[in-house]
Amino acid sequence: MTTTDLIGKIIQVLVGLAAFAAVLGLVLFFIDRAPKKGRDVIQLVAFLLPAMILVAIGLVYPAIRTTITAFGDKSGNFIGLDNFVWMFTQPEALITLRNTVIWVILVPLVSTIVGLAYAVFIDKSRGERIYKVLVFMPLAISFVGAGIIWKFVYEYRPAERDQIGLLNQFLVWFGQEPVLWLQTEPVNTLLLIVVLIWVETGFAMVVLSASIKGVPVEQVEAAELDGTNAWQRFRNVTLPSIRGGLVVVVTTITIATLKVFDIVRTMTGGNFNTSVVANEMYTQAFRAVQPGRGAALALILFVMVLPIVIYNVRVMRQQKEIR
Repeated sequence: MTTTDLIGKIIQVLVGLAAFAAVLGLVLFFIDRAPKKGRDVIQLVAFLLPAMILVAIGLVYPAIRTTITAFGDKSGNFIGLDNFVWMFTQPEALITLRNTVIWVILVPLVSTIVGLAYAVFIDKSRGERIYKVLVFMPLAISFVGAGIIWKFVYEYRPAERDQIGLLNQFLVWFGQEPVLWLQTEPVNTLLLIVVLIWVETGFAMVVLSASIKGVPVEQVEAAELDGTNAWQRFRNVTLPSIRGGLVVVVTTITIATLKVFDIVRTMTGGNFNTSVVANEMYTQAFRAVQPGRGAALALILFVMVLPIVIYNVRVMRQQKEIR
């Protein structure tokens, strides 16, 4: 990039900021000149309207367009439910759905359990802050970065060559042959799942640690005076008290798992029967040039996420009513 190009980019940014400031100034000017009787309503509409327009352009319209596309072929002709029939009848599509279900079961379950264990034991340790930073650090890495890191861990080289993959190096040390981990079914899917668990455990630990610290000390002390042991106090006092935090963790990780794309795309590209719905959606829409199938997969993904979101909202409302 030359100096002239850089100056041009800076000018564009400054012009954009000036235009934004001018529009905001005009909005505030007309609101200030509005009649006092309806000024509150005008203010509300003026500030919400830009956001509503952006939501309509960036969310509502694409959702409607995707729904229509899901019932058409690559030429845009209406073909009814053929794309959905393909999803539930073709072996490769069924493998994709199966893999997604495995991801959704294992990732939230293991991440929450391990994160909860970390939250309980790290809170009682002397180097709490350092340990929490180390556990939380993977969450600061992008999914692509995490995929690249773990791809090196699973890297394969023939036995006669020096191994750069940590897992295969351990096998060589113990006199075993290196394994093509990312090409070996079904262990390759489980190894990809490990990457997301590694990333999401830090999130679970932080949220659950804060929830545990919010448990009233009086309840724990009362249970201790009743003669309960540490496990009984944890099961009967701590767990019910952090139910809201558990719901947030499980639902958030589940939604992230349903949308997982980067890890699969980076490490295997969905090959060797490791594809999931989000990756297959991209593959069908842009690689296989089958936008109808990609849109159908997007709708299925939306349907899978929707009950989780609804359940999360219901739990939050119940907690608000209790408070």
